[in-house]
Amino acid sequence: MIACYADRTSLRPGESFGLCASGDHGPVSVEIARVGAERTVVLRLEGVAVGDHPTPADAVSAGCNWPAAVAITVGADWRSGYYDIAVTDAAGETAHHFLCVRAARGREQREVLVLTTNTWHAYNYWGGQNAYCDVAALMEGGVPLPQAMEGAVGVLSTQRPFAQMLLAPPPGMPRLVNMTKRGFQRRPWAGADSAWSRDHRQSPYDGSAGFLQKWEEVYVRWAEGIEGRTFDYLTDHDLDAEPDALDPYERVIHVGHSEYWSGPQRDVVEAFTDRGGALIILSGNTAFWKVRWEDGGRRMICHKWKGLEAEAPDGLAATHLWSHPLFGRPEATMTGLSFIFGGYHRLGNCVARGAGGFTIYRPDHWALAGADLYWGDVIGDQVPLIGYENDGCAITFDDTGLPAPVSRLGVPDNLEIIGMAPAAFAEVDSPYAPLIPPEQLDVVAEIAFGDASPAGQARVLRGHAVMASFERGRGFVFNSGTTEWAHGLAARDPFVEQITRNVLARPANLA
Repeated sequence: MIACYADRTSLRPGESFGLCASGDHGPVSVEIARVGAERTVVLRLEGVAVGDHPTPADAVSAGCNWPAAVAITVGADWRSGYYDIAVTDAAGETAHHFLCVRAARGREQREVLVLTTNTWHAYNYWGGQNAYCDVAALMEGGVPLPQAMEGAVGVLSTQRPFAQMLLAPPPGMPRLVNMTKRGFQRRPWAGADSAWSRDHRQSPYDGSAGFLQKWEEVYVRWAEGIEGRTFDYLTDHDLDAEPDALDPYERVIHVGHSEYWSGPQRDVVEAFTDRGGALIILSGNTAFWKVRWEDGGRRMICHKWKGLEAEAPDGLAATHLWSHPLFGRPEATMTGLSFIFGGYHRLGNCVARGAGGFTIYRPDHWALAGADLYWGDVIGDQVPLIGYENDGCAITFDDTGLPAPVSRLGVPDNLEIIGMAPAAFAEVDSPYAPLIPPEQLDVVAEIAFGDASPAGQARVLRGHAVMASFERGRGFVFNSGTTEWAHGLAARDPFVEQITRNVLARPANLA
């Protein structure tokens, strides 16, 4: 077997990284290619010597500490973007890793896509476990999901390979959404192609993170290839490590599944919006979990539900839900919405017969200009545009019949609800076996409503996916409220495309 990782994953032209690899069929070839509207190879190396190095038992938390097989310098002509690193051994086996190339200083564009790398690391189970589960035990079939979840690891090293089905799946990987409504008395299912998942031994975590064949690549192919847009790339950790990382930019974009955020990352994004920047969230389940980086980005701390009991007693550095009252910073103050008030749609038995699209309530909203939309229209139902994970807010209706936000858990008073659809935070009891990993409903109900009773938990189960915007400071936030927005662009849905163009065209208000 061949496996590899880069000891640094975000670099500017002229900077170097070590490519660490292990295999017993050396030497290997290395190919690095930018994946944008097209796949463009920028470097090929042959005959790179690789040793057969042991994998430490604690590789998930402590890393592999393999020596670098080769040092590689980012070329001056490498455009900012996502780069696929492919290492192929003499037996023809290939392992992949990634590199984010940043713009050279002083040559930045005005728009930047922030790769959701914190989420990638949280889901990465190379070595056996991730932040969710003992995935190896689960896939071996001897451990039920609730027991396997007790084997989750809260200290995650970046100095190890990625699970290949997560980072570089084979062609044809299905979406994490049921493409059709559940039929009468049909058993619920999860995902677009169960047969593909079985044939490729896909884990429950492979479709939830990563760039290739996932939301971010889908968006980039539309933005670069169809629209001809040019923009830079950063990683989540870049925002954590550099307080001035967003200074050159007017528009910051998060796509797909930006679930895990650190405190310094939030500081940078909130300051950017407050001084007049445009925060464009084409993501669902955004900033749900708080994480912490240590050792210069070599280790991400993510204890999730166990954070408050596993962390230092001061608490503020702990990892848990961003909405936990200990932190005083619910994510909705930044994003406008929260997964706590949203949930799943067209997955398992969560709104299994949902429309898969937004019902429009504010057709005169600026984001809908020229979109030929009217009150009560449904958009995206053929995509489907709503599925997997979605963010929302508590909702009331004003005396004109328009939905209005309930200002709870940081949801801003000035949030404008453009469209919405039902969502479910978890599956309810039914004759069917649950398919979605269970959440701690009592904890969520206590945070959301101050009521952990069964009645409070029942309230959590009923949510909405919401598309919305609001003004924050001198800037604005647009939130699509769904992980699946990029697939609406890939489908060339004219309503989704027009809304996206309007959002990207709205001027920032930077002083």
